[in-house]
Amino acid sequence: MKLFGNNIEVKCEYCSNSANAQSGYICTVKKSIKNGKCRKFKYNPTLRIPESSPEMQKFRKEDFEI
Repeated sequence: MKLFGNNIEVKCEYCSNSANAQSGYICTVKKSIKNGKCRKFKYNPTLRIPESSPEMQKFRKEDFEI
């Protein structure tokens, strides 16, 4: 079972074959991009940074009274 399903968006920040540079992510595999698509994309779930969760709603004592 895959963590995020079969339709993982191809992004260099999730790829095992990329390196983080000051100008962004760069591919470490030569000639991997063909027709605007990366042929060597290898998903690495440990590189994914989760989106922040929404703040919890704050309740008052009066909200739990009948």
